[in-house]
Amino acid sequence: MDEATPALETAPKTAEELRAAILERYDSLSKRLQQIARYVLDEPNEMALETLAVISERCGVQPSAIVRFAKTFGYPGASQMQRLFRDGLLSGHAALGYGERVRHFNEAVAKKPEGGADVLAEFVEGNTLALQNLAQTVSEADMAQAVKMIDKAETVYVVGFRRSFPVASYLAYSLQQVNKRTLFIDGVAGLTKQQVQTIGPKDVLIAVSYHPYAEETIQAVEMAAARGAAILSISDSLVSPIAKPAALVLHVRESEVRTFRSLAASICLAQALVIGFAFESSRAKGRSAKTAKPG
Repeated sequence: MDEATPALETAPKTAEELRAAILERYDSLSKRLQQIARYVLDEPNEMALETLAVISERCGVQPSAIVRFAKTFGYPGASQMQRLFRDGLLSGHAALGYGERVRHFNEAVAKKPEGGADVLAEFVEGNTLALQNLAQTVSEADMAQAVKMIDKAETVYVVGFRRSFPVASYLAYSLQQVNKRTLFIDGVAGLTKQQVQTIGPKDVLIAVSYHPYAEETIQAVEMAAARGAAILSISDSLVSPIAKPAALVLHVRESEVRTFRSLAASICLAQALVIGFAFESSRAKGRSAKTAKPG
């Protein structure tokens, strides 16, 4: 039952503190409160701008459940919790503009397109919004940590199935092109487990998966974690099945146009990771050359 989860004595004072508290307590929440927690983590702009009725409809719960969720984290009610996200938006005008543009875009897409050019324009606009939002969901610190993980790894394993396959295959190919020892787990002939079983504590597994999450990717992450490898996850939720065991989660929100979800932001992120590693590797070699003594 929801009441079995004890309330925090002191409510988080910022949206970032609340996010950390949710991640820490997520597994102890009831399924209903987990639904709300995921929405709070994945849709902070909506939490700031929408009414309780709209949020409850999108979460698939009653408004009273959202109030109970807020009280679980120490707030008198839902409005006090929402105010944290609203304050965050007001302190960053770009974020507020993004939320408003998404609203207008969704209203425009509801109309029937007149031809192929209209459809193209819709996808271009949707992907543009997703790319603009990428810099807000993936921080500079996240990128630095991800690049460091790749750089320090003895071997980088990459896995991603179904819709995530293009992103994973691009990552594996590109990392090999910049001379990083990389193994692509493609699962050919049902050999996913066999391909993962050579991973070790000095390696990194980059796992890519979006809802609904591929079972093969989840199994690969669980195997890699059990063998002591570090997990770098690229996913659409901070509480997805591949996010929980990860040392780092890069949160990507792709555009969805007429029920078709894009991969533009994910490919952009993959490119940035590879180029970031290439620059870091080059700098490291330069430092080594300067400190080396002549023979």
